[in-house]
Amino acid sequence: MRAMMDPLSEAKEAIEVRADSPEVALVLGSGLGAFADGLEDATAIPYAEIPHMPISSVSGHSGHLVAGRKSGKRIVAMQGRTHLYEGRSPADVVFGTRLMASLGPKTLIVTNAAGGIDPSFESGDLMVITDQLNLTGTSSLLGPNDELLGPRFLDMTAAFDPSLIAVAEAVARDLGFELRHGVYAGLLGPAYETPAEVRMLRILGADAVGMSTVLEVLAARHMGLRVLGISCITNLAAGILHGPLSHDEVTETAAQVRTRFEALLSGVLEAI
Repeated sequence: MRAMMDPLSEAKEAIEVRADSPEVALVLGSGLGAFADGLEDATAIPYAEIPHMPISSVSGHSGHLVAGRKSGKRIVAMQGRTHLYEGRSPADVVFGTRLMASLGPKTLIVTNAAGGIDPSFESGDLMVITDQLNLTGTSSLLGPNDELLGPRFLDMTAAFDPSLIAVAEAVARDLGFELRHGVYAGLLGPAYETPAEVRMLRILGADAVGMSTVLEVLAARHMGLRVLGISCITNLAAGILHGPLSHDEVTETAAQVRTRFEALLSGVLEAI
């Protein structure tokens, strides 16, 4: 069992000598990483300098672990993530999440860019994730379980913390906009969903769809963190949007809502 911890322990030691113990961890998805550039007293550590840390090959994921302060909280943030569709294992995909969790935060805020399935959604909406559908075909909890990380059988009744959702709702109201609610479906990718797949997802109860997040939430809950999830609806999914989908559109929309997104995150950090 200790061999499973060795890479994580080595990475943790490399971070601890360069950053304070955080209170809150953040995963910043496609086009959303700029939030970490605004941290005070920030230390940015390239993933390449962190032992065993997988490096993303996807545009819009800069690949830095940033430690600093925001809204009175000590923060550690991942600017970008790796994905299963890059050929990574589930353990690789959640290595950064487990690393941040090992540093001592009690809360994880995980963000992503997502396609809207709910026909009432509009490009640029922000959606708080109320639950998730793991449709990747795998799990970050596969294999022998290390009891030092968490239990063998994990209760996912409240994958996303209700009290954190209430905080996000209140902050959005104070900022003067409506925070959407919905179930996030995580798929393998990298192809966008077909119209038939989107219709299937609607039947299954999904309101938004993407290619990340679900394995990270499993890993974070396994290690006992409270989780808040926020999706930036960067486009409407195939069959709802009448036109081709592109990653450029995803990053462009994320940039357009940057001010509102960062205000929401700052308000949540101040309130928790």
